[in-house]
Amino acid sequence: MDQLALSPDGPRVTPKFRTAGKVTGVFRTTSPDKFQTGPVDALELDFQGIAGDRHAGFTRRSGGREPWYPRGTEMCNERQVSLLSVEELAEIAARLEIPVLKPEWIGGNIIVSGIPRLSMVPPRTRLVFEGGAVIRVDGNNVPCRIAGAAIAEHNPGRDGLDLLFPKRAMYLRGLVGYVEKSGTVRSGQGVVAHVPEQWIYEGI
Repeated sequence: MDQLALSPDGPRVTPKFRTAGKVTGVFRTTSPDKFQTGPVDALELDFQGIAGDRHAGFTRRSGGREPWYPRGTEMCNERQVSLLSVEELAEIAARLEIPVLKPEWIGGNIIVSGIPRLSMVPPRTRLVFEGGAVIRVDGNNVPCRIAGAAIAEHNPGRDGLDLLFPKRAMYLRGLVGYVEKSGTVRSGQGVVAHVPEQWIYEGI
């Protein structure tokens, strides 16, 4: 892809572009205390996220991902929706040497196929769904032991999967984002990723 130089010694900018895929499944948590999700016919998205999902809400409480805040600090909820890739789930399963890795085991909400390297899609990308919903990408989802433990639960006899998952799934664990425009998402819909200009900021 062509790159543009802002100045002879400045950062190089990759122009914005689009890439498309398809929704292959939608899921939400079944109760506020459950991490794993279950399949549903459709997701109704509003500005609080997914109605009935444990991650819904305008705000959330900080945790281990935000060491700059005391744990439990109320903050903006940029993690309303978890998105996963069919292709990346298959790659993680191969790396873990398990037959399959189902999206609901690790709390996925929207599963897509066809968008290359979904987990590397940059922040500020807009995911525009045929049903009218738009999700703004906050960033990639870092794999953790909680998801690893869920995988281990579904693979009895395989010790150490909870620790192995964070290592083998790095940069493959999908994206998190928030609802920028309300709408309905269901399996079979098309989705277009509007990727913004990108550059590497290395300071001055």
